Amino acid sequence: MKILSYQDSGYAPFVRRLNRRALPEPGTRDLVSTIIAEVATKGDEALFTLTKRFDGAILTAKTLFVSDAEFAAAEKAVTPETKVAVARSLKNIHSFAKRSLRKDWSAKNAEGATVGERFTPFDRVGVYVPGGKAPLVSTALMTAGFAQAAGVPEILAATPCGPDGSVNPALLYALQAAGVTEAIKVGGAQAIAAMALGTRTIRPVDRVFGPGNSFVVEAKRQLVGAVSIDLLPGPSEILILSDKTGNAEFIAADILAQAEHGGDSIVGFATDSKALLGKVVKAIEKQLPTLNRSKYIREVLKRGTFLLHVKSFAEGVSICNAFAPEHLSLITAEEDRWLPLIRTCGAIYLGNDSPVAVGDFLAGPSHTLPTGGSGRSFSGIRADQFQRRTSIVRLDKESVRKSLPVVEEFSRIEGLDAHGRSTAIRLEK
Repeated sequence: MKILSYQDSGYAPFVRRLNRRALPEPGTRDLVSTIIAEVATKGDEALFTLTKRFDGAILTAKTLFVSDAEFAAAEKAVTPETKVAVARSLKNIHSFAKRSLRKDWSAKNAEGATVGERFTPFDRVGVYVPGGKAPLVSTALMTAGFAQAAGVPEILAATPCGPDGSVNPALLYALQAAGVTEAIKVGGAQAIAAMALGTRTIRPVDRVFGPGNSFVVEAKRQLVGAVSIDLLPGPSEILILSDKTGNAEFIAADILAQAEHGGDSIVGFATDSKALLGKVVKAIEKQLPTLNRSKYIREVLKRGTFLLHVKSFAEGVSICNAFAPEHLSLITAEEDRWLPLIRTCGAIYLGNDSPVAVGDFLAGPSHTLPTGGSGRSFSGIRADQFQRRTSIVRLDKESVRKSLPVVEEFSRIEGLDAHGRSTAIRLEK
């Protein structure tokens, strides 16, 4: 872990580097560009080749999609407890999603024309669910579950299979419970390309959702235009910002929980209490040996974890807004003072008793959130992202008459006389 105090010489340069921009590494960018080109030109064959290369699995046209028999077997294989957990999570997801769906409206403008908006679900969306070290069952729910709540009729899921071509049964059960209509056993940048561009057997989608590693995120970035995307959600991040009221045991547990994701995860802790920082370090050392995935956690603690003793809580807030973390845990006796000043993060967890893990699995808001500093520009997955917006305009003769002088003036300014004529002609006898 990198532990720094505002009094240390290396503190200021390190803090400046926390002001990030979500830009791709040149090597990642070039490799993803090559993968996209292969899928665009070779379609299914490229998927088979790339899956064998990266995942060690041999797929064919018959095994590319998860079959009905595989979905049925997964439903039989999962425990009753898993089914209850999935149902409870989906219940909260749907309840939260329904509140944020946009609704049709109409009104009269100043000239008497009727204007409004109509919102309809996308016809077909793609959701990406990472595989890797753990089956992210919750991610299936927090992507497809929102599409299901929005009424999307076709939901295509993509998730990598194991070397034997199988997908975790609990993950398959969750996908089916969340309304997925098709699922392909492909991961990585090639899965994003297949969903965006389509192949001989895979019909393209209107929009792609879901988190992934740096290659998945870069594929989404490069394919904007061919398809729309939700956001740029990469490896997991957390920043915990606490004053002296923070519970060291709880903070250490949240640090270790987010480090459990492994890989390129980033974990940060900032406090204006030097005593609390010392307690957190000791609590981490105490809790770590008791955890099953301590190997992955140690890697993240070594490479991607920083603990900062800041000069003031206000400085901690500034660091948060510059860092734009995926998750922020905000612990302070002056919550009403500091919360309004937090502007750039994916999700905020308030107080000592709000573990991020509850948000990961159950609370209701999607855990698919912006990372890598992209929280300045993106928000997490919302139900209204699964809706297509269309504006509506209706005029009658009177509203045309009232509109004409303004239309004719803009037509004169812009040299577009046909625009003015198209309006004036409606008032000629």
